Order: sequence, then C-alpha cells, then structure tokens
Amino acid sequence: MTSRSVSSRPPADRSADGPLQRALGIIELVAERGGASAREIADGLGLPLPTVYRLAGELADAGYLVHIRSERRYELGTELHRLGMSLHRQLGLSRPVTREVARLHESTGCAAYLAVLRGSELVMVHVVDSPDCPRLQPMRFGFHEVPHATAFGKVLLADLDVPTRDEYLQRNPLRTLTAHTTVDRDALDQELTDVANRGIAWEREEFLAGWACAAVPLRRPDAGLLGAVAVSAQPDRLVPRQPQIEARLRQVASRIAALLRGVTR
Repeated sequence: MTSRSVSSRPPADRSADGPLQRALGIIELVAERGGASAREIADGLGLPLPTVYRLAGELADAGYLVHIRSERRYELGTELHRLGMSLHRQLGLSRPVTREVARLHESTGCAAYLAVLRGSELVMVHVVDSPDCPRLQPMRFGFHEVPHATAFGKVLLADLDVPTRDEYLQRNPLRTLTAHTTVDRDALDQELTDVANRGIAWEREEFLAGWACAAVPLRRPDAGLLGAVAVSAQPDRLVPRQPQIEARLRQVASRIAALLRGVTR
C-alpha cells in the first residue's frame, strides 16, 4: 500500500522568469527528481549555471535546500518539511483523516483519494494506492482543465449555481478525452442535477479509458462543500459493486467531514 500527499505541478522552463519563479522552479525540480546537481538543474530549467549556483546557495542558506557536497548535488531542506507540516494542519490532514483514506483503500481494493476545497477549486491532498490498483495518472491533470470528465470535477460543478458553472465552463470548455466523455452541455447539466440530488458522482472511462471513478462530497454543517473523497479502479472491478462502493464512500465521507470540521464522533 502506498500512501502520500500529492505534490504540485512539475517543473517547467524558467529561463524567462524572475528570481522568485526561478528559485521556486529549482525547488520543484529537486523535489521531482529526488535531488539534482547544479548542471542538471541548469539543463532542466534552461538557466545559466552561475544563476543556479547563486539561487541554490541562497535556498540552502535559508534551509529550503541542502547541498550534499560529497555528491555535488542538492536535496530538499528541512524548512520545506516544516512548511509541509503547517500546510497539512491547515488542510486538516491529521492522522485520523489519512487513516480513513487508507481504510477506504483497504476495504474496497481501489485507489482512494481525498481532495479539499481551496478557494474555488478542489485540490488533491492525499492518495492511497497499491501495485494491484494504482492511482490514476497523470494526477496533476483533470480537475481544473476537464472537470466534466472526472468524478471530483463533477462534485465541484454540481455544487455551483448555474451562472458560476457557466463561467467556470467558459474557462474550461468541454473536451473529448475518450469515447465516453460527455461533451454535450445539456447532458452534462442533467447528470450534474443527478449528482446534486444523489450526493455522488461517477465517471466511467470518461477521463481515462479502462478506468472508472466515484466521488462523494464532504459537507460542512451548513451543507457547504468542504471537499470530496473518491475511489478509482478498472470498471469491471468497480461498477459491479456500485451499491457497496457508494455505501462505503458515504460512510468514509461522513467521518472525514466530521474530522475536518473538528467534530468527534
């Protein structure tokens, strides 16, 4: 079983960025590669080698990187761990919460996911999977770009009023990803009404061929959206067990929502 929080987007070319963006790009690249030499950072980000040495040195002085001199490479510093722990506390990622996600994975045999609402977006914060049922890939793509094709995205869209949904989908037009992706707006709106009424969203090979996903919203006491919990697997493993999967998701969603609200049960 593999349990971990989800990292941010992958590093990109930083040659035209300012100093702050370049420094962040260095941190991202080192995180993605599990460590990197100055030359690897320079090549990966399109930066001059002297710039890399200067910025990486400043990041190391501040504790965000560590310079392993014997290996001539940089690794993440402990200051990032401190910030990560602070973020986990803000997100409510306590051990009881992550245990619930792990139990969801164990009881269903599916990859299990937790997303929380940050601003106007659902952000993936924890995933538990296994070699037998791995997480969906790529994990960084989907919620913002193609919400109509993911179970998490449908939970978010179903929670929006019509004007807000219209604006959201204008920024993220309906795109065809597989033969099963819904790209007709009327059909999508009808499905989202069902999601809102039933409190559960499904996608069956709409995001990735050969995979299905189900998600249930996490609610505040006033019924506002807190986040969502979901599972994914191959359709023949997930869809035939729909009643059991839905019941288990609702149970876990109720417990996680209570934990995120600071309520004990």
